[in-house]
Amino acid sequence: MIRFSHGAATSVGRVRHVNEDSYLAVPPLFVVADGMGGHGSGDLASRIAIEEMSSCVPLRPLFAEAVLTALEHANRHIIERDAANRMGTTATGLAALETAGGDHLMVFNIGDSRVYRLSGVRFEQLTVDHSEVQELVLAGVITREQARTHPRRNVVTRALGSDAGLLPDHWLLPAIGGDRYLICSDGLFSELPDEVILPLLEVGTPQRAAEALVAAANDAGGHDNVTAVVVDIDSDGDDDETTLPREFPSRETQSREGR
Repeated sequence: MIRFSHGAATSVGRVRHVNEDSYLAVPPLFVVADGMGGHGSGDLASRIAIEEMSSCVPLRPLFAEAVLTALEHANRHIIERDAANRMGTTATGLAALETAGGDHLMVFNIGDSRVYRLSGVRFEQLTVDHSEVQELVLAGVITREQARTHPRRNVVTRALGSDAGLLPDHWLLPAIGGDRYLICSDGLFSELPDEVILPLLEVGTPQRAAEALVAAANDAGGHDNVTAVVVDIDSDGDDDETTLPREFPSRETQSREGR
């Protein structure tokens, strides 16, 4: 079985009055959900997503199908709960799976929250943003750096609650001891470029890194809610097969640490 150590931090930021981010950090599943919608529906949408994903935590073994089914249930639940306001949420994360070929990690994503991996000296974004600016980047219209300040940077093209037939992206990765993962909402990387995120992620325990990242995002302006979950991998065996292409913990409803 894959062993983890992890830490998490979240903050409402310096501008918003409500934290619409929610997270789950209970091995073998780590998820960040960034809610959207008017009149407080964003925080409800993200909580619904985390509650549905929590059903996967006690499952042994945990398969990819269970994670995808939980995302499907969350999508349907959000649509049924408040179709009029069209509330929605991103959902991105990391799950440890038991497969016939051994233990693997599953990275999944819907929306523009992200999963990064720090492996040795290599730091990379694993997920692909479902956003208008990402489409512009892929089309070569703007650069990745320009996307950080583009006026349409907050327009998400895929989210839970927006389409009954919606499908998340997901990949299988090897579980390699020593790798560190960062799961975060856009309130982090919108404030901090990669060259600032990296040294903060490298230092100390996962909890220390998560707190340092959130504090730095607030110091840089804190224009949005920000959440960071940092996960270290310590596996008994490494596998080289992968399908991959290229205020700190606050309200009980926002943080499900240890549940």
